[in-house]
Amino acid sequence: MSSDLQNFVREARQAEDYARFVQAVPYLRFLGLQVRKGEGGPLCVLPGDPKLIGNAQLPALHGGVLGALLESAAIIQLIFAAETDTIPKIIDLSVDYLRSAKPVETFARATITKHGRRVANVRAEAWQDDPAKPVAAAHAHFLLG
Repeated sequence: MSSDLQNFVREARQAEDYARFVQAVPYLRFLGLQVRKGEGGPLCVLPGDPKLIGNAQLPALHGGVLGALLESAAIIQLIFAAETDTIPKIIDLSVDYLRSAKPVETFARATITKHGRRVANVRAEAWQDDPAKPVAAAHAHFLLG
């Protein structure tokens, strides 16, 4: 990883400047993703935007958008909780689609379930109105450093 990117990650993490990090990733900008500081760590917020609809008959968010939200929540949690300046590399991601997600504001938060020296396991959940009723959940493994 280039030292410029390492410096950028370090500075964003120290300042807890989630917006600066999100703006550096073109796909996250396209999604309109926002990250807020929350009690349990970063809270990712996806706007209710018609361009994110996958099924216009319901209407419902595209499954790939939900997957991207969950993956992003996991990566952001790892970056801002880590003691390293590297960007974790995804090994695998498994998404459980639990219910149809309306095209409204959707939230996601991730929890690190195991953080080793080389691999981290993360669980993420996405919800809309009620955190107790997730619309999707994911388990992911990341290669560190």
